[in-house]
Amino acid sequence: MLEDMRMFAAVVEQTSLNKAADRLNVSQPALSRRIARLEAELGVQLFRRIGKRLELTAAGQVTYEFALELRRFHGKYLQKLNEFKSTEAPVATIGASLTTLQTTLPELITAMTEKHPQLEIKAVTGKTHEIATLVKERKVDFGLVGSSVDDDPAITSLPLFEDHLMLVLPRTHFILERTQLELSDLNGLPMILFQPGTWYRTLTDELFRRYNLKPDVRMEIDSFEAIIRLLSACRAGTLLPKSYLREQLLKDNDLYLVRIRELEETKRTTSLIHGDPAWVAPSTRFLIQETVAYFARRPGSPKSLS
Repeated sequence: MLEDMRMFAAVVEQTSLNKAADRLNVSQPALSRRIARLEAELGVQLFRRIGKRLELTAAGQVTYEFALELRRFHGKYLQKLNEFKSTEAPVATIGASLTTLQTTLPELITAMTEKHPQLEIKAVTGKTHEIATLVKERKVDFGLVGSSVDDDPAITSLPLFEDHLMLVLPRTHFILERTQLELSDLNGLPMILFQPGTWYRTLTDELFRRYNLKPDVRMEIDSFEAIIRLLSACRAGTLLPKSYLREQLLKDNDLYLVRIRELEETKRTTSLIHGDPAWVAPSTRFLIQETVAYFARRPGSPKSLS
């Protein structure tokens, strides 16, 4: 029926069997037979003849609208099918948790677009469980989250790199006058923290509970950049993921990193998650492999990726 509908639509658009036959590269009698067969199959008359002109009946108009929808859906189907035949994806939609959006995604997008200039990358953000749902519903090609998703058999988690918290202070902070800082020095320390609800803040709160720490939390903000900019003005410290902290960033904001053993033990693995491999197009599979390989070359990647 798909071919019959294509021919029927051509007759409607050309308003002539002869013109449609020329466009379809078939004979006029053969095209007439196809239209007659379609009418018999549907049990309705599709055209009325007015002189030499063909005019659609009411049933013909409904059938033409269906033929247009069928043509549109067929085109989309072929487009999606082509994605399974090519390793060059025109568009990649990546889901990113709030923390990985700020620490990991910008660097990855830069690397991907440098290697694939024609690639268009879209990002969808949310909490880890929200990204996992988007992956399962195939609304994103894959996700980047600050944890693994091992409790859901519908999701595959691939470890990318290990991260941990680090204490960041303004270089002029009075506490740096001490020769060595310990975790207990966070008690009463003015701090700016990331807002609750992310793995990173959960890790921070777990640390405070485990060591019975009670810092003086002055602000809770959902932007690492804003936290960094406010530290000196507020004479406060913060705990940030190591993956976010760059030497130039610290230099530009006159900040100092403090090494504390307990903080280096707050390890968390950032992972790439994707859905059922049977539904992963070759183009997406190729980008996933490239992403895993990219992070495997960086310091701090899990040994399983080396």
